[in-house]
Amino acid sequence: MTSFVAKAPALKGIVTALPERVSENADLALSFGEEVMAKIVKATGIERRPVADAHTVSDLGCIAAEHLLAKLEWDRASIGLVIVVTQTPDYPLPSTACVMQHRLGLGTHVAAFDLALGCSGYVYGLSVAAAMMQGAGIDRALLVSGDITTRMISETNRALMPLFGDAVAVTALELSEHGSIAFDLGSDGSGAPYLISKTGGLAEPGKPELFMDGTQVMAFSLKQVAPSVERALTTAGIAIEAVDHVILHQANAMMLKTLGHKIKASDDQMVYAVRDFGNTSSTSIPLAVCDHLTNRPVRGEQTFLMCGFGVGWSWSTAVWRTQAPAVHDIVRVA
Repeated sequence: MTSFVAKAPALKGIVTALPERVSENADLALSFGEEVMAKIVKATGIERRPVADAHTVSDLGCIAAEHLLAKLEWDRASIGLVIVVTQTPDYPLPSTACVMQHRLGLGTHVAAFDLALGCSGYVYGLSVAAAMMQGAGIDRALLVSGDITTRMISETNRALMPLFGDAVAVTALELSEHGSIAFDLGSDGSGAPYLISKTGGLAEPGKPELFMDGTQVMAFSLKQVAPSVERALTTAGIAIEAVDHVILHQANAMMLKTLGHKIKASDDQMVYAVRDFGNTSSTSIPLAVCDHLTNRPVRGEQTFLMCGFGVGWSWSTAVWRTQAPAVHDIVRVA
């Protein structure tokens, strides 16, 4: 495991862009049966999911970024870094970050690159952004995270189709000399066969098709999440009781409740945002922040515990003390 403390960038805002089309899980009863769907909805807590018909990551990401930059009134010349966390890039090459840098009209001084990570990717991206901003003196950065996962799932896949939604979030970060952020990062590639798209790469060409062994995913999560949270809290030098918002990867309600109990987080601390969005991969944490703060607005400094976990296997936890973001919007895209 890798645990460390870095100077924390300031969280200035998050905007999440969702496709306008929504798939109701109740409607899937026509294909999979009412009893089956009722059990899935009860177990997962997922009632509906945003589904992108034609949008790409850069499409949704640029709309979210434009909204965020307008709200913050940021000069584009002040942005020096764009990181895109995605497993469904617009193209095999170039990077989606370079596509977005150009579409947003950012300068050629900008460092732009992709990280091919899934559900752990937001916190991994945050760790890279924090280190680069401090190391290179980058004043402002955009951390983009998101996947169009539904394109990787067959309409006949009863196990996965009701679970995943499409979304892209853009987080605005600003260099700060105040505060710190503690990270714990880890990986175990032996779990690769249990959550994978075997096709779509050079090893096995073809259309990407997602496979997930839910039993193995649950076993991995129960094994790795709580120790990662404990290490991050220890590195930060605080107890779970001092955290204001516990935001775990939004896989499903049952897993969230189980993990929340395991890490000893209270119901008031736990954030749930799966009912209307499903599992949105690397977007799930920033989307949950937007949804949570819209419904329960806060001001001043807040401590966020964020933990992503999944494909890889990989996991990542951050304990972040920062001002509550001024912008935390969700926008729907036709």
